Amino acid sequence: MQLSEYQWSGNPRGMHTEAAYRPLNHGRYTELQLGWLKLICGGEEYLADVAWALRNNITPMIRIYIERPGAMAMTQSLQSQWAAYRGAGALWFEFYNEPNLPDVEWPGGAVNISHDNLDGVIRPMMDNWLAFAEYIISLGAYPGFPSLSEVGGPGGSMAWLRSMLGYLRDTHRERFMQVAQRGLWWSVHPYTLNHFYQEVPGNPAQPRDPAQYNALEGGWHFEYPLDPYTQLSDPGRTPLGGSPANPWGDPNGLIAMGQASNQLLLEWFGLGPLPAVGSEGGIYPLPINETQQTDPRYPPYDRRAHAEATAAMFNWIATTAPRWFLGCALWKEDEYYNNQLPAVQRLIEVPQVGPDGIPLRGGVSSSVAFVGPGPMEGTPDYHIVILAPGLSPEWFFSAAQPYWNTFRPSVTTRWDFIDFVPNDRSLAATIIAPPDVAESIQKALKQRYIHIVTDILLARGDLTQIADTLNQRVFAGRRLG
Repeated sequence: MQLSEYQWSGNPRGMHTEAAYRPLNHGRYTELQLGWLKLICGGEEYLADVAWALRNNITPMIRIYIERPGAMAMTQSLQSQWAAYRGAGALWFEFYNEPNLPDVEWPGGAVNISHDNLDGVIRPMMDNWLAFAEYIISLGAYPGFPSLSEVGGPGGSMAWLRSMLGYLRDTHRERFMQVAQRGLWWSVHPYTLNHFYQEVPGNPAQPRDPAQYNALEGGWHFEYPLDPYTQLSDPGRTPLGGSPANPWGDPNGLIAMGQASNQLLLEWFGLGPLPAVGSEGGIYPLPINETQQTDPRYPPYDRRAHAEATAAMFNWIATTAPRWFLGCALWKEDEYYNNQLPAVQRLIEVPQVGPDGIPLRGGVSSSVAFVGPGPMEGTPDYHIVILAPGLSPEWFFSAAQPYWNTFRPSVTTRWDFIDFVPNDRSLAATIIAPPDVAESIQKALKQRYIHIVTDILLARGDLTQIADTLNQRVFAGRRLG
């Protein structure tokens, strides 16, 4: 897949919800002009919310919450829940979360949770993650590479990233490359600390007084550690290392982990770049009357500066960030609203712009257009069976008569009429074709129709297998696979 083939809102502004099983406030998300919504799910409680989000051009990210998962394998229950969210239209999925936090994400009593524990940590986690990724791809969706808590030092995030990707390179190279080319994305947690600034006009390496920050003015820098201010004092510092002051790498910038991941992907696999999305992160929110200055080299920020910088950050992503960085879900909704952060009002006031710098209209950039059906809730409003060249409708009605009598899909060898399906109706397409043809048909459909649900039956040699599969679906009362 190319970057342009990933389906998303085109709007980088996102928010992370509070917790599983909490009712969602849809009005907040449209008021904040969101394009991403990170959902922490306990089960299937947010299926209707996913469909609502997609109708409002907000892209959901799905993580089923599991307490202390460690390196657990996926379960049938998880597979069923992921499939349900996929059926509602979701495309972006995660499994593990910050495995480099042993006291938070691993079962009690786990020992030696480190990047250099190959057999106890890296091998089982990557083996199980790869199975998850292949399953998500089989649903026609995008698996996220495990997000890491972004910490520096010799055993920090970059060491974990190298160990995880290095194991896949050495042990599962071909399988991982298949995943990387069929929907993989980097799930990152870019907590920027105070590694951002708005420059003094005309001097890119000189931060202005934070009291003068203004989201509606230019001169913002979120490219740490590659910003002019850092490079002046520590030339050569990069996310993966590069300077005597920080040989282990520096992950604490908005795009740093995405840069490091894509650099290793290119060096070790010859692939990329892949999209990176902050599934949580941003400029950490502040309680009342506090300031934060984690890095003394950089100016501190208070709640007002936080508000200006947060609104500016999303427009910087849209216009200035590398094309592969698609946005960030702020941590997190209750922090912003319960603490009455000024950033809420500033996000409402400051228009979110698209890549052209023009404000998005109704949450959609002027450069993004969607045609065809809308997201599916439960069962599709319309269902078509697409037959590859060489397969005739007469064959289908003869071989699969019980299936057609039960579900009554439209049967066709062309699909140009899908443009005319209204976006308040959903559509599922069952594709019956040889493997190479099926993949090209699916790719063409998904490129043009963001919400279409595809269901593939591979025709190999004797076509009686197709008839058998369709008859089994009739017996099970299941329209789609």
